[in-house]
Amino acid sequence: MKRIITVFSIALGLLSVGACDKFLDVNPEGNPTTTTYFTNDQQAIDAIDYLYARFHQEAMFGREIFWEQGGANQVVWGKTRGYSTLATLEYKGSESPLEGNFKQCCGGMANANFVIKKLTEKAAKQALTAIETRSLGEAYFMRAFYHFYIAYRYGTKAQGVPFIAWEATEGDYDNSIPPQLASVTDNYAAIIADLKKAEELLPSFEEYGANDRGRAHKAAAVGYMAKTYAYWATWDKAQWDNVITCVNTLETTYHRGLAPSFSQLFSCEFSDFWTKEYLWSIPGNGGANGGGSEFPGVCLENKGWGIYNGWGQHKPSYDTYEEMAKDNVGGVKNERLARTILEYGDEFMFNGEKRSFFSSSDIESGFMINKWMAPFGKADMTGTGYVNTNGDWPTARVNFHILRFADCLLLRAEAYLNATKPDPGKALIDINAVRTRANLAPAASATMAQIYHERFCELAFEPADHLADVKRWAVSGAADVKALAIKELTTHPRARHYADRSNPESSFTIGDYEDYKTQKVWDDHKVVFPYPSTQITLSGGKLKQNAGY
Repeated sequence: MKRIITVFSIALGLLSVGACDKFLDVNPEGNPTTTTYFTNDQQAIDAIDYLYARFHQEAMFGREIFWEQGGANQVVWGKTRGYSTLATLEYKGSESPLEGNFKQCCGGMANANFVIKKLTEKAAKQALTAIETRSLGEAYFMRAFYHFYIAYRYGTKAQGVPFIAWEATEGDYDNSIPPQLASVTDNYAAIIADLKKAEELLPSFEEYGANDRGRAHKAAAVGYMAKTYAYWATWDKAQWDNVITCVNTLETTYHRGLAPSFSQLFSCEFSDFWTKEYLWSIPGNGGANGGGSEFPGVCLENKGWGIYNGWGQHKPSYDTYEEMAKDNVGGVKNERLARTILEYGDEFMFNGEKRSFFSSSDIESGFMINKWMAPFGKADMTGTGYVNTNGDWPTARVNFHILRFADCLLLRAEAYLNATKPDPGKALIDINAVRTRANLAPAASATMAQIYHERFCELAFEPADHLADVKRWAVSGAADVKALAIKELTTHPRARHYADRSNPESSFTIGDYEDYKTQKVWDDHKVVFPYPSTQITLSGGKLKQNAGY
């Protein structure tokens, strides 16, 4: 009998990649086919590289997930889009960022499912080569990766998300939708099972040659186990104990830890890409081919002061500046704030010249994201290969972190506070490890309010998904963090409004972000998004909408 793919008919494409710069620049090439794969190592590599190509594409981690962040108070939008429901939490499910991300994840999971099925069928007949074994591990990782992003965004304890493992079915696949599991906890269990298989089959990061850095590896699988258990703990607090175990494994077995400096994480030099903090990223090559996430250019000042085509779409809120400024001492900006946000009058390098920051374009925020600016500071930034020559796809040479060890360390601190046997002392050690690395004064005590502050500030403007943190705390957090979360979910972000936007020395006022004024109302059903109505229709009623929508 023919079995499941997803609602979306997404064919497997061909890739041809070799050297490091090629792997960093993956884009689909060739004609789709599913009939000639897995007869040799190169075909397995091509199939897997297509999974990475989907991951590296501009959509979800290029800008779309950051449109969603308008529902919290960390970012403001530099340009008006028809996304007011994302800012007011009055979700429809069919908003283009939501539906696009949903399709991206479903398509990626389906492609990974195909690879797993074909390689496990081959393994039943003959021993896989070392490359095929690695490829199978990569496919398990990528299936878990996409499944995770569907699960926490759409699944609740009362209703899971669609999933089926093709290798457990007979025959080929068709275009029908997988069954929804009874609870998202069932989805999390399946994700963990895939990540454990991935850990078993994948090489360690250190076993990869220079040309293959950026592929899935054992520590990345364990890092996503920690992340999965943390979201599972929203519905079952016993899972916090597993978070601790996973992060311990990252440290002791895979020797992961914090990079020597906070600023090094956002370097544009290849020599700084692969610190021990690296777990999973979109490595960007920059240059004429434009490999990597487009987010660095998306958050650059629109038109780049006449020098480069930045898009100016996402900007820091005053709320983020204010939260980070709590760590200042004697009026001096702390390293984490200075490296993360540019405010009017700050000096910075742009195309090899020192400038004083101001913004005259689009909706005013008073700030610009600074984390990803290093490649734009280089002299002749496009000619020297640090920035894509094509400003219509403004990628740059950065290792764009999707998951790094500091994220997992702060999850372990949160776990120590919520574990079966809480240990605030160990939580404080993890919190202060992150703070000390950024040259901040140690925190005096470990509380969930402190966890809120550290995750807000440490991971700002990265795909760690601040909005999802806030939502899970609103549903299941302790009283102190629940109050902070609900405050974000019932207010809009604030911005700086300058009397003269072209003058860095101009006076300013602090007020509401100007684009959306409608009052936000929080209800616990908004912890997840509604499914796109088009997909419910295509499923013939098999896909059940989330309660409350």
